[in-house]
Amino acid sequence: MPEKVTMERAKEDLREGKSPSTAAGEFVREEIEHVREGKHGARSPQQAIAIGLSKARRAGIPLKPPARGKATQTTRDRAEKDYEKGRKDPKTEPEGKSTRGRSRLKTMQKEPKNSTSHQALSEHAKRAARGRKGAS
Repeated sequence: MPEKVTMERAKEDLREGKSPSTAAGEFVREEIEHVREGKHGARSPQQAIAIGLSKARRAGIPLKPPARGKATQTTRDRAEKDYEKGRKDPKTEPEGKSTRGRSRLKTMQKEPKNSTSHQALSEHAKRAARGRKGAS
């Protein structure tokens, strides 16, 4: 579950009239920090972003699933389930103490931290921008 501060920031963004994707950015930011700290493992910036967006949908942020043809069908199906879960029963209470085993934590800490480095995120942003049309 997301941290309380993240939920507050996201709700504030929505109250200010900002788009759901802006509010979801708070969850992505949180996830990137978790990967850097070793709490979660992510092999690429895209994976960290996907986890953050999924958390946002489950927390009740009205972030629609990707349109048909924009993502694979399994990604879209998962996003639809997360979106529905957030609409029906949003989990807004903060995360408690982690109950992961020692071996699991060691495995997570072996995951690469540079997948969410400033350089990796910058490269990802440039690649994503190249894929978009010039007007956007």
